[in-house]
Amino acid sequence: MITVEANAAAVERKLVLGRLRCPGCAAVLSGWGHGRDRLVRGPAGLVRFRPRRSRCAGCGVTHVLLPVAALARRADLAAVIGAALAAKAAGAGHRRIALALGRPAETVRGWLRRFAGRLEAVRGVFTVWLRALDPDPVMPDPGADAWADAVIAITAATAAAARRFVLEVSPWEVAAAVSGGRLLAPGWPG
Repeated sequence: MITVEANAAAVERKLVLGRLRCPGCAAVLSGWGHGRDRLVRGPAGLVRFRPRRSRCAGCGVTHVLLPVAALARRADLAAVIGAALAAKAAGAGHRRIALALGRPAETVRGWLRRFAGRLEAVRGVFTVWLRALDPDPVMPDPGADAWADAVIAITAATAAAARRFVLEVSPWEVAAAVSGGRLLAPGWPG
C-alpha cells in the first residue's frame, strides 16, 4: 500500500506519466485496476472512494494507492481519528470524545489505546520530519504529557511542511502520509 494525494485525477495523471515509483525497487508504477468501493465516515458524513491499484514494472508487485485522507483498515477518515487523538491530548476521555464525534465509545477507545502504545515513537518520527523539513526548526516546547508531546510533534512537522512547500495541509493528512496510512496499524513505526 502506498499513500497518495486525495485527488484521484492527479494520481491518475501521475500513473500515466510514470511519476509514481515502487517503494520496493523504485521502478515505475502503472495502473492495474481498482480496489473495491469503500465507505468511510468523515466529519460531515459518509465518504465513498475507490482506491486505485498499481503494478510495478520492475518487480511485478501490486500496490493499493490509498488516499492521504484515509488510514489503512479504518472506517473513519484520518481527520476524524486525528480529532479524537487531539481531544485526548487536551485531556478529554474516550466517552466524551465519542459523543462529540458521534462514534461508538469502543471504537474511540480502540484508537486511543493503539496510539497510546506508540506515543514516544510517534513523537520521535515527527520530530525527525520537523528537522528534515525545516532547515532551522524551532523545536516545540514540551506538552503536559506524552499525548500532548506526540500531537505537538505532528502539528509542528505539518507547519514545517506547509512553510516549505507553501501549501495548506491537515496535520492528520500529514500523519497519514508520513505513516504510509499505518498511523494506527500494527508494526508502525518499525
